[in-house]
Amino acid sequence: MNYFVAQYLYAPDSEQIIEIRPAHRQWLGSLLDEGKLVGSGPFTDGLGGALIIIRLPKSATLTDAEELMDNDPFHKADALAGRSIREWNPVINVFADPEA
Repeated sequence: MNYFVAQYLYAPDSEQIIEIRPAHRQWLGSLLDEGKLVGSGPFTDGLGGALIIIRLPKSATLTDAEELMDNDPFHKADALAGRSIREWNPVINVFADPEA
């Protein structure tokens, strides 16, 4: 499996984020059901933003991860102040691989 980390930037009090959050969480739930979501959640330091970790097949590329994350309602509504997606290698891996 290949792992990717998406970091979202947004204001903690963004009305647009608050409004779209239920659809965003529903979309994340669908990724969880598909075995693609490892974990997600907002930062707790009061500055806003969130981190999402996904797992895709070994053949997946950064472009594949970006295309998947483009389906997030936050992204579709242009509600994010910034987003970065990077391939990640969990050397010490506590994440269960559903194909193992």
